[in-house]
Amino acid sequence: MAFTTLEELSEPIVMFGLTNFPATFQAMMNKLLRDLINIKKVGSFINDVMIRTESKKGHNKLIEEILMRMEENDLYMKLEKCK
Repeated sequence: MAFTTLEELSEPIVMFGLTNFPATFQAMMNKLLRDLINIKKVGSFINDVMIRTESKKGHNKLIEEILMRMEENDLYMKLEKCK
């Protein structure tokens, strides 16, 4: 689709990049984990998710909940990056 200006015929350049990716991804993670962030069980910063629990059983259950939410939104984690 071209458009005309006073001096020339121009065509817009469409770039398919990650211009605002960090802010957009952070907003999505905040939305997905909002209830857990509000009760201070989870912290999220861009692509890091920090989990705070009282027991091993609670920790595993919370990890399962987070992974389910991510899967439902077509997201995944690289296991080699998890500690």
